[in-house]
Order: sequence, then C-alpha cells, then structure tokens
Amino acid sequence: MKITLKDGSVKEYSEAKSVIEIAKDISEGLARVAAAGELNGEIVDLRTVVSEDANLNIITLSDPEGLRVLRHTVSHILAEAVKRLFPNAKVTIGPAIDEGFYYDFDAEPFSREDLDKLEAEMKKIIKEGKEITRFTLPREEAIKFMQERNEPYKVELIEDLPEGSEISFYDQGGFVDLCAGPHLMSTKNIKAYKLTSSSMAYWRGDSNKAKLQRIYGSAFAKKEELEAYLQRLEEAKMRDHNKLGREMGLFTTVDVIGQGLPLFTPKGTKMIMKLQRWMEDLEDKEWGYVRTRTPLMAKSDLYKISGHWDHYMDGMFILNKDDEDKETMALRPMTCPFQYYIYMNEQHSYRDLPYRMAETSTLFRNEDSGEMHGLTRVRQFTITEAHIILRPDQAEEELTRCTELCNYVMKTLGIDGDVTYRLSKWDPKNKEKYLGDEEYWNSTQQYLRSVMQKNNIPFTEEDGEAAFYGPKIDIQAKNVYGKEDTMVTIQLDCASAENFGMYYIDENGDKALPWIIHRTSMGCYERTLAWLIEHYAGKFPTWLCPEQVRVLPISDKYIDYAERVAAELKKNDVDVTVDSRSEKIGYKIRQARMDRLPYMLVVGQQEEADGTVSVRSRFAGDEGVKSLDAFIEQITKEIRTKEIRQEMPAEEK
Repeated sequence: MKITLKDGSVKEYSEAKSVIEIAKDISEGLARVAAAGELNGEIVDLRTVVSEDANLNIITLSDPEGLRVLRHTVSHILAEAVKRLFPNAKVTIGPAIDEGFYYDFDAEPFSREDLDKLEAEMKKIIKEGKEITRFTLPREEAIKFMQERNEPYKVELIEDLPEGSEISFYDQGGFVDLCAGPHLMSTKNIKAYKLTSSSMAYWRGDSNKAKLQRIYGSAFAKKEELEAYLQRLEEAKMRDHNKLGREMGLFTTVDVIGQGLPLFTPKGTKMIMKLQRWMEDLEDKEWGYVRTRTPLMAKSDLYKISGHWDHYMDGMFILNKDDEDKETMALRPMTCPFQYYIYMNEQHSYRDLPYRMAETSTLFRNEDSGEMHGLTRVRQFTITEAHIILRPDQAEEELTRCTELCNYVMKTLGIDGDVTYRLSKWDPKNKEKYLGDEEYWNSTQQYLRSVMQKNNIPFTEEDGEAAFYGPKIDIQAKNVYGKEDTMVTIQLDCASAENFGMYYIDENGDKALPWIIHRTSMGCYERTLAWLIEHYAGKFPTWLCPEQVRVLPISDKYIDYAERVAAELKKNDVDVTVDSRSEKIGYKIRQARMDRLPYMLVVGQQEEADGTVSVRSRFAGDEGVKSLDAFIEQITKEIRTKEIRQEMPAEEK
C-alpha cells in the first residue's frame, strides 16, 4: 500500500501498519511527539491500522488537534485520580474544550484543597507511565461491563447508542473509561497540567436531571505554555466583569432578592441609561423604527397562540397556574406577540411595509441556578428588541439592514473585532421542538445563509440553536475565560403570522401573510455592560463613563473655583464631580487613576486667576493647561462623536 504524507512524499508498505508504526518509520522523534493521525482528512487514533492506500498526516502535540488529544488524555487521568481519592464518585463525561478540559462527577462538591490533592494524585499516575490501550465490546457486553463497575452514567450513554454498535474503551493500566478517543499512547511524559476550578453542572445539561460536580483544568505540551496560560487566566480574573463591576461600584446582588437579579448602583444605572438613550435615538431617528410600550405579563392564552406555551414553558415564570379562581398569567420571556397586536390594531397594505417596531423590553427567563453568572446570564434583563413586519420580497434588504445596524453599534462601542457570526439552525433529530416542516427549515436557513454570503460575512453553522419558529443569525463573543455567549440575534420567522392571523393587503387587494424579522441591535443591556467591562477592563470610552471628569482643587481655598468649573461642565452635559476632601493633590490624582477616570482637572491659584484648568487624562497623561472653554469644546466633541481614544501606556503615565 502507498501512504502519501503531508509533504507529498510517499511511503510504501507490503502489509497493514498502525499510524504510530508509520510515525516511527518516518522518525523516532516524530513518534515521540505524535498525538494522533489525520487519515484521509479524518482525525484518528495512533492505534488505527491502515491497510490500503491513504493520505496521512501525523498530528503532533504542537498542533491544535494534538493538544485536544493531550487534554482529553489528561481528563481521563483526572477521572482516575478522583476514583482513587473519592471511590464513591461516579464518572460521567470528560471532553477536551477550547481552553482545556473538564470532567463531570456525581460526587460531593470539590474544594480548592481537593483539587490540589487530585493534582498530586495525577502526578503519581503520570509517573507510573502506564500504557494506554484501546479495546471494543459489543453493545450488550459493554452495558454489562459498566454495570459491573457500578457506573450508571456510562451505562446510560451506551444504552443510547444503536443496537449492534461496537463500543470502544480505553484502559490506562487498570482504570477503564468509555471513550471514542483518540488518546495518547501512555500517561508518561505529561508534564504541564493544572486543575483550575470546580462548579456545579447538570447531567446532560438538563436541570431536571442529576446535579454533578465539574472540574475544569488545562494541559499543554510544555510547562512554559502552561505558565503563560495561567498568567492569562490571572489577568482574565482581573477583568472578570463579575469581580471588576462590583469593585467599581456598578452593580451588586443580594441573596434575599435572588440569584440572577442584579441591582444597579447610580454609576451602573447611568451607563445603561446612556446606552439606552443612544439606542432609542438611533433606531427611531436614523433607522426608521416606531417605538412601542407593552405589558410585562400576559394571560397564558397569548403564549398558546405564539407557541411559547408548548415550546418554552420551562423557561417562563408562570403565575396562578394551580389556582382555578384566577387567570393563569406569565411574565413575558419575549415581546414579539405583544407587538404583533400593535401591528394588527390597524389594517396595513403592502405600501406600509416594512413596519418596524422597536421597544426597550424588560424580559424574564427562568434560568437554571447553575447557568447564571454575573450580568451575562440573569433572570430579568432589558433588551433592544424589535420586530419588522415585511413582505417576502423585502426580506433580503431588511436582513442586510439589520446586520449593518449591528455592525455600526458594535463598531461605535469598539467591540466589532471581538465577534463572530453563526447561523443557528434547527435540530432535524428533534423535529417536535419546532414549528414547520423540513422544507420550511431548509428554505429559511438557506435564506439567512445566502444573505450572509452576499454580504461577505464569515460564519459558522450550528444545529439545535434556532428559535422554535425560525433560524437565526447569532453574533457571538467570548468572555475573558473563553466562554462564548450570544450578544445579538437576527431571526427570520415565516411561521408566526399565520398563527396570529396577521396579514397585509397586497397589490391585488387580497390578504397576504407577512414575514417577520425578530432582531436586537445591541442585545441585552446587562450582557453588553458585562462585555464592555471586560473588553475595556473598566476603562470605558469617555461618553460611556458614569463619571467623565473629576475636578481636583489643590487646597480648600480653591474649592469654590472647582465648583464653578464643575457647574460649567454640567451645563454642557458632562458628568463631573469635585474632590473636595482635605487631601494632598498627589493622593487625589492617584485615586482618580485607580477609579479609571478619563479626565482630571487640577485647579489652583493660577488656574483660578486665568480661568483655566490643568488637564490630566488616561490617554495622554499631562495634557497641559487649557482654557475652560477649550476643554469643554474638546470633551463635548469627544462625547458627541463617541470617540474611542487610545490609552497611554502605563509606563509613560
């Protein structure tokens, strides 16, 4: 057989050989760093036997796929360590992920001390240098095999596989785990790994199933790479909005109020108000939307018409459900059916479309407690929501306008470089979760796909992420830890109008069903604020800052002048305070820097006499003495244009 390698060279063999044997034949050094093979474009285990002509690339530990194999192997070593130290724990799943790996266990919560003990046990396992072998069993034998080991979660996973399947296992010297692989050849030579945290999770992500304990970790081929990753992780913790936002006094949470229900302080509230006023003016004055205001709750009848009662009830807060004497109500998880009735309040012709309705909508979602985090996943949130009622022939233009608006918003916020696009599709294996048939979904998905292609928008595709009534363009962003969240959605809905009896009068005088675009322009204000905190590490553009200027009198004698300066700035809609404390000016400047203020105005005898201010900023350090009028002109232009000034390097300040 002929094996064509990545560089185009060809190896010939008279008999079948495994991938690792071929790697050794190429180079013993290559075999030592080999993690997997790429056989005819598919990632395979090193133990895979090649018996016919093929293209083969040896995947090393320095390759992204090789790193995933390393991390997957380390997750199994973690599982063995857990079984050694906590014999009653039950193992579930332990995949490699973008930044490392995790493994879920049915066990008591793990403390940091437990993680340290597990790391020490992992070191022992690695030092033993056990060979890792792969074997398979028929499905029924595999079920019995795991039943004998009292691993019910593995049994359930095997039972979900088709009858007649051949099930693969990996044995690392006595510890056996159900796994499709691939894995390294042995546990030896793994030098760089770290268990980073633990948290609660649900079996198969379902809150109705067992609560599990998840251990996160990471592994690298070299210690230097691990150290660099851990350094990045520490920096991420410093930027974590859940930590930094609280330290900056932007929001807080209180146990007696509830998880996922943040309280915004005056500073945090001011930031959200600035975002909200900007978005409302942008949509209404520049993008052709009309504004609506609708109730925060409705009878169950509304949600039954929309389909949310059947498809989304678990995510809703329902009132009076078991009280026969009262109407069953629900807090709204979305605004669309409310706005539909505003559209239907008047008759519309084809000339009236598109009809764009926008609302600053407060919504309620009954999120699982284990899913909530800071401001990114909450139970009450406010969103820049809109629904566009349109003729089918207008859909391409309107969808393009929606992407353009989102791009404009993100560019203005300075976060356009952080996002990726995803086409979120239905799950054809679970058709009962969705409205419409396969033809409906294929056609609507292709419509969104073509819009992004025509607009040269790179995107990925993901099954099972669509809304129950239609596919979505999701704009995704990662937090400081690498976890991806949906920031903005644009959804195409060709099914709901019929359910509500929505129509327009077409050019022939007949009733016609419109299409609907559900969209946000910035998304959820809470999540956007979290994103901005992490992106800017709290050093926001001047227009967004809750405190844009702090006036610092050199001594008490100049407080009156400082107040006059502040009054002039306030007249020009600048958010300003005066630090009138009896502290040295150096202390006041350091405090203002720690508070991440864009501007400080130092005033003393000379400034008062000349009507000037001594300007210091995050962007240029000491900007010198300026007339008050000149500074007001400078900062109001910066705020009005939403300029994002570059930060001055710390060593130059």
